Amino acid sequence: MQNQFIAEGLRSPLVSVIVPARNEETNLERCLRTLVIQEGVPFEVIIVDDGSIDGTRRIAESFTRIKRCPGVRTNDLSEVRVVDAPALPPNWTGKCNAVIEGVRRSRGEWLLFTDADTEHLPGSLVAALDEAKKVDAAMLSYSPEQKLSGVTQKLVMPVIFGELATRYRPREVSNPSSPTAAANGQYILIRRDVYDKVGGHAAVAGELLEDVALARNVKRSGARMLFRLGAGRVRAYMYRDAREMEQGWTKNLALLFSQPEKLASRRMFEFVALSVLPFLAAADFAFGVSTPGIAAAFAALLLWWRYFARVSRAHFGPLLTIAGVFGLPIFAHLLRRSAQAHAQRKVEWKGRTYGEQTQSTPTAA
Repeated sequence: MQNQFIAEGLRSPLVSVIVPARNEETNLERCLRTLVIQEGVPFEVIIVDDGSIDGTRRIAESFTRIKRCPGVRTNDLSEVRVVDAPALPPNWTGKCNAVIEGVRRSRGEWLLFTDADTEHLPGSLVAALDEAKKVDAAMLSYSPEQKLSGVTQKLVMPVIFGELATRYRPREVSNPSSPTAAANGQYILIRRDVYDKVGGHAAVAGELLEDVALARNVKRSGARMLFRLGAGRVRAYMYRDAREMEQGWTKNLALLFSQPEKLASRRMFEFVALSVLPFLAAADFAFGVSTPGIAAAFAALLLWWRYFARVSRAHFGPLLTIAGVFGLPIFAHLLRRSAQAHAQRKVEWKGRTYGEQTQSTPTAA
């Protein structure tokens, strides 16, 4: 294995896996359990406790003893460490502050930033590293397969991810000639020298959308990026309930889409048209074929085709894609809520309120 030993003759992990965690007792055990069993590449895991007041610290520290387990001794895990995030500097976001501390404590030639809500499938770490090396990518980001719970999530998440896949097409993000840059903070693997060159998270420490901002800096540096769906490599349990989902997308949507109010209006119009036009056509056909009925049917088919083509890019399957029509009004509500929160410079996340200093330019290009 490459880079197994540093100058002192000690084994050095090739990959430092950094997991920022703030009140993540629901997710953290699953994340760490799937990380520590990775094989094929030397690695360390650093959990950064960001002022948690639940059981996060207890769960994290239980994994620092994982090397005592017989089944783990044979893999390439170097160690698991728990560190505390320092006091939050003015104008910084909590996640960036935690991640920066994790990087400071790390030793790897590659860095993997992953959230506590992720589940890493067996062999995913070495496969991701091999994939990045194969295409000479300095930064690889997977958009994890999203595991959904509750009716609201199942209706609106396909709509949102379909919209994101249209706005930030993986092929364009991965194309060095395209200005489009994006990344999913749930899984970012990056070469350390490139990370340091672009200033790392310190250069984007005031950004609520730090993953996209980091990707933008990497792409501008001329380093190659790879961004794609991470199905088969990593899954994510992004939100625990509808309330957390509303708060999370309120934080992000106005930054991901440059004109959220206009997009909300378009999606509400689309919902009405998709709901009404088929009934108008059917009602007209019930009394015989007419020009208005044919026009309504044609418009309905065209709108449904465009909707399905867009939302199916999220890869949630045909049933959830179709059901997502009823998620369009929820998406419009979240867009407007996000636009309002950012206009008022009052965005809440993980028990913190962020103001003007954290407002990112609402475009990833």
